[in-house]
Amino acid sequence: MEQKKTSKLKEKLTFKYRFVVLNEDTFEERFSFKLNRLNAFVLGGIFSVLLITLTILFIAFTPLKEYIQGYSSTELKKEASELVYKVDSLNQVLSVNDLYIENIQQVLKGEIKRVSFNKDSVLNQFKIDEIDFAPSPVDSAFRAEVEQQDRYSVFEEATRNTDIVFTAPIKGEITENYNDRDKHFAIDIAVEKDTPVKAVADGTVIFRGFTADTGYVIVIEHNQGFISVYKHNSTIFKEQGDLVKSGEVIASAGSTGNLSTGSHLHFELWNDGYPVNPANYINFN
Repeated sequence: MEQKKTSKLKEKLTFKYRFVVLNEDTFEERFSFKLNRLNAFVLGGIFSVLLITLTILFIAFTPLKEYIQGYSSTELKKEASELVYKVDSLNQVLSVNDLYIENIQQVLKGEIKRVSFNKDSVLNQFKIDEIDFAPSPVDSAFRAEVEQQDRYSVFEEATRNTDIVFTAPIKGEITENYNDRDKHFAIDIAVEKDTPVKAVADGTVIFRGFTADTGYVIVIEHNQGFISVYKHNSTIFKEQGDLVKSGEVIASAGSTGNLSTGSHLHFELWNDGYPVNPANYINFN
């Protein structure tokens, strides 16, 4: 029985058919060829393998592969890695800026107190019995002679005078005065755009930057706990850490920031962490 089934299957697969193409009008034979089921299966399989192979090659060597789910190209991986590094760097920069701004706010609010100590008292922390720091009789006589000669020294009198003389940062029309009730801790001076803004006294630039509300801002620290603030500038000429002299140009006036209604200088003066009226120290006329 199995041999009969095998022979019948073989006959079905090898039974030849004649495929003829005829002209419909004249019934003229155009072409013909012999075909069996086995040949049809073989040709169909070869065609399917070639089609699948061509499809795989076409996708693998063309940009279409990027549209396959789960596949990522080398360029996309490289761009993703660069973006990750940039985000990490920006996070570090933001953390440093936030810490710096927090410290500046503490300085302006007076939360950071200055510590004064006697330098000579530091020696008392070290108990050194082997060394005698007492001056010799010859040295004592020499010191007394020098002190007698420098008793009326001009340089000593000059160093005793530590009062600060402030100069006006800019000349213009005062549009709004200092008013602590309205929490306007500044004097607004209307001027033309790009008018030079000058430092009110000698000092060090402790902040320069840009904020959405106050525009370009520069802050200078002076002696005796004074800090001057200049806001809404169009350009800043100094960098953080620069030393400036009284009357030196540090910026140009403008109208930057959301709180500005025109070209002017918003000037603040702080002392020991508290705002003070600049008109009490500076003649703006």
